[in-house]
Amino acid sequence: MSSMLQLVRYGVVGVASNAAIYGLYLLITYLGMEAKLAMTLVYLVGATIGFVGNRKWTFEHSGAASGAALRYVLAHTFGYLLNLTILYVFVDRYGYPHQWVQAAAIVVVAGWLFVIFKFLVFNDSKSPRGK
Repeated sequence: MSSMLQLVRYGVVGVASNAAIYGLYLLITYLGMEAKLAMTLVYLVGATIGFVGNRKWTFEHSGAASGAALRYVLAHTFGYLLNLTILYVFVDRYGYPHQWVQAAAIVVVAGWLFVIFKFLVFNDSKSPRGK
């Protein structure tokens, strides 16, 4: 499958899941939850949903699910830390509104994760059943 098709599919999965997750983020911060805690909760939900969509549809991964899941968790651990750092720097240190910072962070983290997913997490050439 071409990288462009994977990127388009990744975008479809990402836009759909991130729009819902961002709406949830805005709702729970509006109700009083602190921004970084809210991001943590919605990040976990979004990452879990994204695994199935990205593995099966975006990258059509046919390797072992357990290995991909471990790599996926590691990739998202770094993605989460990047998101947390962005919130800390731009909200806590520079005072920007968390709503805008989190919206930008979603785009930055998503771009980084696409590259990691494509070459490390869902790369069938690394698996015994690879193409």
